[in-house]
Amino acid sequence: MNHEYFMDMALKASEDAYRLGNWPVGAVIVRDGAVVGAGQNEMNTRKDITWHAENAAIRDAQSRLGTTDLSGTVLYATMEPCPMCAWSIRIAGIRSMVLALRHATLRRTDMGTYSLESFGRMVGWEFELVSGVREAEYLALRKKWGRDQVRADAT
Repeated sequence: MNHEYFMDMALKASEDAYRLGNWPVGAVIVRDGAVVGAGQNEMNTRKDITWHAENAAIRDAQSRLGTTDLSGTVLYATMEPCPMCAWSIRIAGIRSMVLALRHATLRRTDMGTYSLESFGRMVGWEFELVSGVREAEYLALRKKWGRDQVRADAT
């Protein structure tokens, strides 16, 4: 699968979210090489704190496919999913993820020691993970947005 191609779609969704005044996060769900769901963060425009990109993409994929079971899909997300989204991803049956940026790489201070791997261990969830796809491009957008709580020595 061409990770860069699908991550470019997630990046476009992130840029759209940013332009609308939302957190700049995008997500795309792919099955058998075709996009089956897409979403972007819309927390501010919808005034709904649960409207994260990953959850929006899951809602879209489940609606398009007519099922809550997203087994066999791959989630592309520009930012490492938060615990709320990670739980949604797990319940949906997604076991493969491709990320642009990790919380630790961004040096976020508001996420503590959280990572997808620590969450997976806690809830008994095994998954495949690729990270760093289009990382530089997405990091530039996050820095432009400038609202992350990061360590002072963050690059």
